[in-house]
Amino acid sequence: MNLYPSILERAKKREGSLVDFLVDLVAIPSPSGGEKAVTDRVAGEMRRFGFDEVRIDGLGNVIGRVGGGPRLIAFDAHVDTVEAGDRAQWSFDPFRPRVAEGKVWGRGAADQKGGLAAMVHAGGLVREMGLDRGLTLLFIGSVQEEDCEGMAWKYLIEEEKIRPELVVLSEPTSLNIYRGHRGRMEIKVEVRGRSAHGSAPERGDNAAYKAACIALEIEKLNERLAVDAFLGKGTVAVTEIATGSPSLCAVPDAARLHLDRRLTAGETKESALAEVRDAAVRAGIPDVRVFVPESRAPSHTGKVVPYEKYFPTWVLEEGSSWLRQAVSVYKGLFGREPKVDKWTFSTNGVGIMPVYGIPCLGFGPGDEPQAHAADECCPVQDLPLAAAFYAALVAKLSENG
Repeated sequence: MNLYPSILERAKKREGSLVDFLVDLVAIPSPSGGEKAVTDRVAGEMRRFGFDEVRIDGLGNVIGRVGGGPRLIAFDAHVDTVEAGDRAQWSFDPFRPRVAEGKVWGRGAADQKGGLAAMVHAGGLVREMGLDRGLTLLFIGSVQEEDCEGMAWKYLIEEEKIRPELVVLSEPTSLNIYRGHRGRMEIKVEVRGRSAHGSAPERGDNAAYKAACIALEIEKLNERLAVDAFLGKGTVAVTEIATGSPSLCAVPDAARLHLDRRLTAGETKESALAEVRDAAVRAGIPDVRVFVPESRAPSHTGKVVPYEKYFPTWVLEEGSSWLRQAVSVYKGLFGREPKVDKWTFSTNGVGIMPVYGIPCLGFGPGDEPQAHAADECCPVQDLPLAAAFYAALVAKLSENG
């Protein structure tokens, strides 16, 4: 029996309710570490749909369960967003969402409360249609992704003992199927100098100048980084420069660079650190400290999960049975071939597939360039289509169980 037309029809009937739910979510500010109000709202929606179990774990992730079969499949959406940034760049209050021009507008509409809303409604649709045969489905609203992607899943796997066969990431993909992305790491570079009075800078050793020389060499490093046919090129960017000195009338005796490094296939933490050290040598400043910082930010429950800010590259193989099933569902549901691609940014997949060997794939409403942008928005029509895809994928996996 072909359930896809019925799934699609029922999902489209939920459009108004989906929009209302997304508007509610966007109206609740939820920066990393401040997600409690939004997790409570998500839990309430899950209970309204009659999920079999709804709970918030020790870290603050909201977990909704549908079904009780032997096979475990998880859907993930992070509930936190970045801050609004410069309000002058917004044409409206980012936390007073509006619906106009066929889109929901506001901070987090695309990244990624649209996927969160669609995922939760998909759970309701699965329960309504009884699609979960032989499956246990977890719909997880994860915390602190914007600050430290993958960290929530370290807690879910190691502390909550949740180990699904597959995780579906609902980050924005323009309703395409994504199968990976470059890795990411943060790198700190610390430089020492010698302070002196600003009126006689020749008496000191200015750490700011040393840091500037290294920064220029790091810019050149981009020309030598690896390229992969699918993932694209590795990149590095200086995202912060800070100095330390006794006063603003003194030569800085310390300086720090913060780097954002994107890792393509074949690049590793060790190779990336070695390249930065080499850049310092090329700048004539070999005596530097280069390291990966550790996240110790408390969650909204106060729990701290130490996590090194190295997020490995991951790619689901083209021949993966999971990918084949997702493509089959897409074609059956929408009547056309999907675009199979990758994200430019990073997702929770970095802490799931390369670390624990759990396959991931992505499908979500909204467009990736909207992430972290002013006047962020998500197309209304994407919401029911994403919910339909998630429910149809569940039906496919249940059928093949």
